[in-house]
Amino acid sequence: MSRRVLAVVLPSSKAFRAAARPTFTGSRAFSTRSQVRSSGQHDVETFESFTERYTNFFQSAEDLFELQRGLNNCFAYDLVPAPSVIEAALRAARRVDDYSTAVRIFEGIKEKVENKSQYEAYLNELGGVKEELGIDTKEELYGL
Repeated sequence: MSRRVLAVVLPSSKAFRAAARPTFTGSRAFSTRSQVRSSGQHDVETFESFTERYTNFFQSAEDLFELQRGLNNCFAYDLVPAPSVIEAALRAARRVDDYSTAVRIFEGIKEKVENKSQYEAYLNELGGVKEELGIDTKEELYGL
């Protein structure tokens, strides 16, 4: 039995390498605005409208699929969701009776924030909700 190997030849021009390289402008890297994908329109959404949209979405989520789809979309943006969005998502996770998703929400926050102090600030802000809903973080569950 013989194996065939396919070779891929990429253009080696400087123009190609320059076009493939991402460019970042200083002020756009950490903007409080996010780009909204829509059909043909490229509107800019403020952080406040983003927060309101996802808070309303999670308050009306009726099943696990919808909740997880919303979490994937929410965490795909280049920002950390506001505590009110996280609270609505946690309540939705408990409403659809999926404890593991509630724990994973905290893992998502931990990955999105820039440093440990920001993660601790989220835990402090959401401490009452965490206790009310009986949700532990991964660190609390496994003693990490």
